[in-house]
Amino acid sequence: MSARGNPVVEFVRWAWGQLTSMRTALALLFLLALATIPGSMIPQSTVSPISVLDFQREHPTLNKILEPLGMYHVYTSPAFSAVYLLLFVSLIGCILPRISKYLRAVRKPPPKLPARIDRLPVAASGAVTHEVETSLDDAEAFLRGKRYRTRRTDDGISAERGYLREAGNLVFHTSLVFVLIGLAWSNLFGFHGSAVVVEGRGFSNVITQYDDFTAGTLLDTDHLEPFSIDVDRFTAEFEMGEVQRGAARRFDADVTVSDSSGEHKELLTVNEPVMTAGGSQVNLLGHGYAPSFTVKDGNGDIAFSGPVVFLPQDGNFASIGVVKVPDARPERLAFEAFFYPTAMLSAQGPQSIFPDALNPEVYLNAWFGDPQEETGIPESIYTLKTDGLKPVPGDDGERLRAALPVGGGMTLPDGLGSITFDGWQRWVKLQVSETPGNMMTLISIALGVAGLCVSLFVRPRRLFVRITDGVATVGGLDRTDAASGLEEEVAGLLAAATAQQSDESPTTSEEQTA
Repeated sequence: MSARGNPVVEFVRWAWGQLTSMRTALALLFLLALATIPGSMIPQSTVSPISVLDFQREHPTLNKILEPLGMYHVYTSPAFSAVYLLLFVSLIGCILPRISKYLRAVRKPPPKLPARIDRLPVAASGAVTHEVETSLDDAEAFLRGKRYRTRRTDDGISAERGYLREAGNLVFHTSLVFVLIGLAWSNLFGFHGSAVVVEGRGFSNVITQYDDFTAGTLLDTDHLEPFSIDVDRFTAEFEMGEVQRGAARRFDADVTVSDSSGEHKELLTVNEPVMTAGGSQVNLLGHGYAPSFTVKDGNGDIAFSGPVVFLPQDGNFASIGVVKVPDARPERLAFEAFFYPTAMLSAQGPQSIFPDALNPEVYLNAWFGDPQEETGIPESIYTLKTDGLKPVPGDDGERLRAALPVGGGMTLPDGLGSITFDGWQRWVKLQVSETPGNMMTLISIALGVAGLCVSLFVRPRRLFVRITDGVATVGGLDRTDAASGLEEEVAGLLAAATAQQSDESPTTSEEQTA
């Protein structure tokens, strides 16, 4: 049985033809765009695992539907990857034959003169006052001035232009392929992670210093770019007037970057990242307060001293945090704390009335319990597990609570120890990312837009002129429906061929028929 008659071969050919058709490529592109809708509306585990956990906690009913459907990892799902790869193959299958066809078309001269030029959509004729050779020279000069390619015979000229239209189409579709390659490159070899850094401290680009980290499949996390960033100072300013009071006006971080190019000072602001010598990008994502405490245990020893990162809960930066003192003896200690930058006590309780630290106070709940052995199991620094802990008793058998201004302290009963609110600092959240395919993607998008513009504005057109028996017959046709100006060019070509300015407008084939 010949290959052409083999049903398997015929099916493969049919399937390849369907896959590489422009209709299939457009359908796959639409499916890819459709798949990005849930990926942009629902938190993704590859982008922010913490946001996914928060979303699941806030929408438990919806989570029962979304999680089985894999909506938290849309971009890494097999279905999305399959559409992505099929689109890649389809585009290549569409483009390669068109490139070959286009190259053949470019090498070919314009078409031969039609037998009946007067039947073209726009045609005109006029008497020739010069020799045929001279008239054709004038007509050819006119056409070349309009950037037409010409094909000349003894009695006429064929001309064509607009070859760049198909070139623009090919550039546009080829750029889509390179956009897909650039995105895949970034996803496979790139990474992004975030870390909270307290003012006056630093961050080194090693995986253990990230709070969350997402890496591409082929990235070697043991060989990240070696650099460090010290947050020297963070400045936050808020609107003090009555209009838009409390609105953010300035978020700037003065940082020192140490990379392969040396040590240099940079200003890190919102939407203005810092680039390292190796191509890593550092963005400023957020900020908050880190109150500082000194805790002494029951033996009088300093069991804890330093800043603690608190998480903002509202627009006025009322923040919550946990001070864990596992090394305190004879009892371990822990404190649930609430920080109010501009504290005010109202009937509803303490609150912050302004985001800047104009009157900072900390409200504390104290816990104690027996010492525990270290298990090595990591736990969140932002939440307190009260297993094995008891609230420190206060007056009248109630739980001990205290409000501390800066410099204020509290001594715990029964010789458990003491805590002092020493002051506050600011923290910033830095996002470090490396997307090696971004430049390719950006250049590809720019070339694609340029190619699309060329394909939209270039007008393929053919013009013909024949001189017989002292009469020049000129005609033309457009190869796109939206083109205009054909009548003017036909009239100009006729005037050049007849060496006179004609006031007659060219006639269309419909007018001639009438």
